[in-house]
Amino acid sequence: MAAADRSSSIVEYFGGEAGYRCGYCKNVTGNLSHGMWAHSMTVQDYQDLIDRGWRRSGKYVYKPIMNQTCCPQYTIRCQPLHFQPSKSHKKVLKKMLKFLAKGDSSKVAGDEEPMDSHREDAIACSFVLKNESDISQSELKPLSVEETERVETEDNNEEEEMKKEVTVKKVESEPPQTCVDKDSAGSSERSNSAKLVHTTPKPGKGADLSKPPCRKAKDIRKERKLHKLLQNQTHSLEGTPSQVEPQVLLSQNSKSKANQPKSIEDFIFVSLPDDATHQLEVRLVPVSFEDPQFNSSFSQSATLFAKYQMAIHKDTPSECGEYEAENPPSGPDCGYGSFHQQYWLDGKIIAVGVIDILPYCVSSVYLYYDPDYTFLSLGVYSALREIAFTRQLHEKASELCYYYMGFYIHSCPKMRYKGQYRPSDLLCPETYVWVPIEQCLPTLEHSKYCRFNQDLKAVDEGCIKELGRVRVLHKRIVMPYSMYKKRRKGPSDEASVQQYASLVGQTCSERMLLFRS
Repeated sequence: MAAADRSSSIVEYFGGEAGYRCGYCKNVTGNLSHGMWAHSMTVQDYQDLIDRGWRRSGKYVYKPIMNQTCCPQYTIRCQPLHFQPSKSHKKVLKKMLKFLAKGDSSKVAGDEEPMDSHREDAIACSFVLKNESDISQSELKPLSVEETERVETEDNNEEEEMKKEVTVKKVESEPPQTCVDKDSAGSSERSNSAKLVHTTPKPGKGADLSKPPCRKAKDIRKERKLHKLLQNQTHSLEGTPSQVEPQVLLSQNSKSKANQPKSIEDFIFVSLPDDATHQLEVRLVPVSFEDPQFNSSFSQSATLFAKYQMAIHKDTPSECGEYEAENPPSGPDCGYGSFHQQYWLDGKIIAVGVIDILPYCVSSVYLYYDPDYTFLSLGVYSALREIAFTRQLHEKASELCYYYMGFYIHSCPKMRYKGQYRPSDLLCPETYVWVPIEQCLPTLEHSKYCRFNQDLKAVDEGCIKELGRVRVLHKRIVMPYSMYKKRRKGPSDEASVQQYASLVGQTCSERMLLFRS
């Protein structure tokens, strides 16, 4: 036996709660979950818990009862090291750049949902996240929009897709009688009804086929650049120019470009012009009132949270006050723990992303923002920034290589947007192994609850094996459950402890302290 160690996680298990209202399908009693109150929590314990389907909301840590709840919630993680932004993601990034550079505030089509819109999650991290980390706080640099070089050219892959779309649209819009493919004209006889008319059309009636077709200036510039490159490479090679195959050089050059699509960093770290309309700065602030930046910005951040909750979630002012009523949270010992990523626009906070930096991942907890800036799609933008931030942290801590986005809820179409951040994996709710989302979607179309692990013989490798080894905190004394069981008076609580241990797993049950009165 020993006295309680302040560095240990201390939890109070509540068991499976009665059904309550679901925020997704609005079922009054359909939402079912197990829960426990975390008086303190280490980052390693929380990392292991989310890898078993748990998630925190302030001090409350909960795990959906997957095979019973109305809307099964699958833990989803993205692989930032292999992430490539989609076309819609690039639109949001370009939108932000245009706004910062020129003040353009036109709306982007196809805005996506922000990360988990649950008010409870915004209560930062009220419990202590502690860990002996190799990352120092000085290494957790905030992201800035004024770094590296300006990106000069558009993504070649995107350009090729745009060219294909233009070609298809031309073919669809032009009458078949006046448009005949050259290759098909030489290989097959033309229809009698298909005649080429070389007369100048009336204004607005189509292209003048007696003149050369118009070409895009971008295409002309590209051709000149390739031609110049071809000449330079030809003269630099040994032998005569006739020995060089032009098609080879052209294909090599195009391949090298095509294989290097734009990354998120190419958009985020682009340097703004000197006369930019706005300036954006992203500050990483530890969630601790002992931190000067967190303390000085708390009032502004809390006001923004209240504005967001009332405008987006229709809360009353009294409900929003709960955020300020929280006990002052403690920050991390080192580089791991809970942080706010504050988005400062021209000296004013317009958004706050609450994140947990854990041993193997950055976990997105919540985002709240100024509703006046909804047109910037800050939910999507902040998620992309957090993915880039994860890659930045990975350079210092090689094991930190995942970005957890909370829960993926396939039965709620509104929450499927998280699956667009790929490559990503879903957590099997029975064996707790990660499965690529592409393999999970077909089964989710047929059943809202699924076991993703196709190996029917596979079991939970971290399941409880020795209940007596569960650590218990009783009257400020730490002891194994086997000893506590002998001392306990009154009815047996073995069923509750067994359930707790099976849900948190053997490792966490032997490391965390289960509070018993």
